[in-house]
Amino acid sequence: MKREAEIPEKKTAGWRVLGHFRKTLAAGLLVVIPLGLTIFILQFLFNLADGMLAPYIRRTFSFFLGEGRYIPGMGMIAGFVVVYLAGLVASNVFGSRLLGLWDRLLSRIPLVKSIYTSSKQVIQVFSTGARGSFRKSVYVEFPKEGCFSIAFITNTVSTASGKRYHTLFIPTSPNPTSGYVLFLREDKVFPTAFGVEEAMKIIVSGGMVAPEIIRAEHLQ
Repeated sequence: MKREAEIPEKKTAGWRVLGHFRKTLAAGLLVVIPLGLTIFILQFLFNLADGMLAPYIRRTFSFFLGEGRYIPGMGMIAGFVVVYLAGLVASNVFGSRLLGLWDRLLSRIPLVKSIYTSSKQVIQVFSTGARGSFRKSVYVEFPKEGCFSIAFITNTVSTASGKRYHTLFIPTSPNPTSGYVLFLREDKVFPTAFGVEEAMKIIVSGGMVAPEIIRAEHLQ
C-alpha cells in the first residue's frame, strides 16, 4: 500500500517540476523574444545605415587622415545627420518648394514613380503628424453582419443629399500595411474605448494583446 501511495506522489512531484519549468521558460521567452527582436532590428538598421554611408566616409577619412582611419558607426551617425538636415530643409518654405519640385520630377519617371509614391503614401498614413493619419479607432461589421472588425477613420465626406460617410481603413493582421477601404454611414460605425495606438497593438499581436473588457454599447 505504501508503494502504491508513493507512486502518485512521485508523479505529482514530477508534474510540479515540469510545470515549474514550463511556466518559467514561458516567462523567459516573453522577456527574451521582444528584447531579441529589438536588438535584431536595431542591428539591422545600424548595419544598413553604416554600410550605405561607410564607403563615402571611409574615403573622406582617408583623404584627410590617411588610410585605415575609420571608426565603425560613423555611417549611422552620418545617417542621423542626413535625416536631420532633410528635416530642416522640409520645415521651411524654400525647402518645401524644392521638395515639391523633387516630387514632381520623381513622379514622371515610370519605375521610380510607383516605388517613390507608394512608399511616401505609406509613411504619410502611419505618421502621427500627417494630415491623412488615422483619426480614431472604431468597430464596423465586417466581413459580414454579426462579425466586428477594428477599423480606423481616415476621412469624412458628405453626399449631395447631406448624408455623411466615413472613409475607413481596415488593416489586416499581423501586417497592418495592407487592408480594405470602406465607405460607411455614420450610424454603421461604432466607437471603441481605446485609441489608435492600442488598436494597432491588438491588430499586430493578432488579438493576444487586448483589453479584458471590451466597452462598446453595440457589442454588449
